[in-house]
Amino acid sequence: MVRGRRREDAENPYWISFSDLMSALLVVFLLAVVVLALQVTQKQAELAAEQAAAEEQRAEFATQVRTLSAAEESRAAMVQAIASDLQGQGIDVLVNDDFSVLSIPTELLGFEAASYEIEPGFHDDALAIGESISTHMRTDDAYTTIDTVFVEGHTDNRAYDGLDGTGNWGLSTFRAISLWQLWEQDLSQSHRLDTMERADGTPLFSVSGYGETRPATESQSTDAERAANRRIDIRFTEVSLTADDLSEVLATTAGGDS
Repeated sequence: MVRGRRREDAENPYWISFSDLMSALLVVFLLAVVVLALQVTQKQAELAAEQAAAEEQRAEFATQVRTLSAAEESRAAMVQAIASDLQGQGIDVLVNDDFSVLSIPTELLGFEAASYEIEPGFHDDALAIGESISTHMRTDDAYTTIDTVFVEGHTDNRAYDGLDGTGNWGLSTFRAISLWQLWEQDLSQSHRLDTMERADGTPLFSVSGYGETRPATESQSTDAERAANRRIDIRFTEVSLTADDLSEVLATTAGGDS
């Protein structure tokens, strides 16, 4: 009976022994493990590369932030030095809270209502201000951390109809132009402000007028309050992160958090 059964099994092509089946399943399992291990290894390598790129971007951003912070500190120290220098000469200028704006009051420039020319009696103070700005911006090449210096003219809130109808906008602009032209014409060669350039080779200084739109006092009901608004502000802006820089950091951060 046993021989017959073995002969019958041998002649049946569809019959597989249990051990053969287990061997086949083991081979399939091992192959699946190998494939899974390769996939995991590849994924780990991809994640490691992404993390390395993200760390590099974060490090670059941190460097840029430190550079920006250093530029802010340099600008603040420079403006403080200019103000202290001028005060030592008996020229009282005003500085805002974050040391980015040097405000020149009308007492130093002689801007009466509706006037924009700097009369000869005020030239010495105006030139001393330009010389101090030039000296401290050139010290240790501090100007290289500055993006733009705005020479901004301002007026009080009383209506002005002159200068071909440009009103206070034109009046404030001409005040800024008057100061800039005086500096351009009368500052010594070593103190010339128009020779300083931005990193891209364009002029560092820019002249603009804001009319009465940026008042220095809450009200202008007295002559003193109105006079305080007839001024020129020298605004120093440092080099900062660009929109592309910030976009790259945001994209990298988003990728790392996903």
